Amino acid sequence: MTKIYLKKKRDESLRRFHPWVFSGAVDRIDGSPQEGEVVEVYSFEKEFMAYGHYQVGSITVRVLGFAGDDPKDFWKNRISDAFNVRKALGLTESHDTNAYRLVHGEGDNLPGLIVDYYNGVAVIQAHSVGMYKSRDKITQALKSVYGDKLKAVYDKSSGTAPFKAIENLHDGYLYGEPIGSMEISENGNRFAVDWEEGQKTGFFLDQRENRALVGKYSKGRKVLNLFCYTGGFSIYALANGAVSVDSVDSSARAIAMAERNAALNSERISGVHSAHCCDAIDFLKDSEYGRYDLIVVDPPAFAKHRGSLDTALRAYRRLNASAISKVAPGGIIFTYSCSQVVDRNAFSNAVFTAAAQAGRKVRILHRLMQASDHPVNIYHPEGEYLKGLALYVE
Repeated sequence: MTKIYLKKKRDESLRRFHPWVFSGAVDRIDGSPQEGEVVEVYSFEKEFMAYGHYQVGSITVRVLGFAGDDPKDFWKNRISDAFNVRKALGLTESHDTNAYRLVHGEGDNLPGLIVDYYNGVAVIQAHSVGMYKSRDKITQALKSVYGDKLKAVYDKSSGTAPFKAIENLHDGYLYGEPIGSMEISENGNRFAVDWEEGQKTGFFLDQRENRALVGKYSKGRKVLNLFCYTGGFSIYALANGAVSVDSVDSSARAIAMAERNAALNSERISGVHSAHCCDAIDFLKDSEYGRYDLIVVDPPAFAKHRGSLDTALRAYRRLNASAISKVAPGGIIFTYSCSQVVDRNAFSNAVFTAAAQAGRKVRILHRLMQASDHPVNIYHPEGEYLKGLALYVE
């Protein structure tokens, strides 16, 4: 393997098991590795530290294993480890939930890899060249772990893998017959999932536990679900006794799926569901004060990189100030940020400023994060990307 040597005293992060080696820490590279190749990392004193995927950019190596780790049967063991975590969470044999995240990148010691499981179909997203080139090995490991339960493996890396380093990047099935979409169950609620045409891998599994919490507060309330995508929060609210739910999204495809999901759960709901294909921010601005007593604010990432952080924080302040201003007295707001560069404190401060601008008394009921099948590696706190607040507004 190509050997990468670090600068003097730049090995502290690896000794703390952080899974990234930054370019600024590299002293020299013995060889000319191709992007995605497995390389070895050594300290300045030539002590073996780790191995991982080499890549071009600010992160030079995404670490797969450290000194002392046994690389034998690597893929099978890592996928098995991830599966066992979900088994411990009660997800793999649940009677009312058959969709979950199986691999969450650094949180499962597989940096650059996402695998979501939908009732027998595994959807892969590679965020690095190394993981993209390892798709066949990952597929074999999935087959080994799931056996006959695995119906298909679909690669959806065209929007996540570094396109400049990979030619002819396209999505497709790596195993099994094309299925296209299917129905899943989540806490007894039914959802149609389309991994081929939908956003991300087809469904936002990271909000499963937050959706259940919204359901807990929805009985007897009039609910507004902004940036609803396929209506996850809407279905939970309706299934738990919401009087009415307005689902709002600018995507016609998403709105059509939200209406389809409402129809799938018609036997479980008695409230009125209305879907609106329009700009969510404009819809909120035009809504009358007090019309809703529960509002879900779950926008897409406002900041993709640190250069857009200030703009994103201003957007969060405006959006949350509008929601706090419009919600009925005694109303509840669930507000989220999925922007990784917006940390928990920055988001909380943005919502605090929004509350002050709205001039209303606000209490924090819950501090929220991604679901437990999206674990955070304790040595990689950057993995906590989803943060949220449940607010009570007087």
